[in-house]
Amino acid sequence: MPDPHWTIPVARWSSWPADASAAPDIGFIEPIVRRRLSTLSRTALKVAHDCVGAEEARVVFASRHGELRRTTDILRAISSGEPVSPTAFSLSVLNAMTGVFGIARGDRSAASAISAGPETLGYALLEAYAQYAMQPASPVLLVYADEPADPAYGTIEDEVQGGAVAILLRSEGALGDLVCERSAAGGPDPAQAVGQGDASPTAATAASTEAGATAKNLALSQSPATDAAGAAQSHNAGQPEARFATQSQALLHCLETGTPAAWQGAGAVWHWRWHDRAA
Repeated sequence: MPDPHWTIPVARWSSWPADASAAPDIGFIEPIVRRRLSTLSRTALKVAHDCVGAEEARVVFASRHGELRRTTDILRAISSGEPVSPTAFSLSVLNAMTGVFGIARGDRSAASAISAGPETLGYALLEAYAQYAMQPASPVLLVYADEPADPAYGTIEDEVQGGAVAILLRSEGALGDLVCERSAAGGPDPAQAVGQGDASPTAATAASTEAGATAKNLALSQSPATDAAGAAQSHNAGQPEARFATQSQALLHCLETGTPAAWQGAGAVWHWRWHDRAA
């Protein structure tokens, strides 16, 4: 079976760096709710709002660790015999951001949450595309936000850097097309990595996520959008493909510069290419 590849129309995108000096502005959230939110949810809500505004959209939220820091605080409280706040508990789930976002906007559109180890962002892009392809008249908002795990967990392989990025999938008024591809990796290639080091997901993660990619590839191979993928690949022919230490770094490089970027794990290489519709 050929390597899965798909093309998503990007109407808008937004990002928030982990090392930002200012706090993200989420004034559209009521103060009573806003003050209870974690840094993770604040950055996710910021980029989500920048992309979609008041427009209704299905949401795919992705995070490797999610609200793990909040959960860790809850576990510490239980261990110390202290009471646990019901609010803290309700906001500790992976999809907490989607609930807050939908309530704040009065949007009852479907929402889902994904976590797939160091390949989380790549599979979230696949899920967002699959949802969009099934119902292209309804836009899909992809939101990825992450932060390093609490130091209590020790050293974590392929740790995330933090920050957030959001992409609105909508053909009407699209800025361009983002071509995504997942190919088999021949092995780690740290010499080509840029940043903190090459990623290497565990065999269990690779096996669990491979099944989903294979199943969805059956539908992708029959989609007209694959023609756009070929055009975009031709458009980027000859341009060097930079390798990055995390998927989010690679994706942002592609969105910001319009040049190919990739991330390599132990079992796969994820590639991203940009095709400007105005070109």
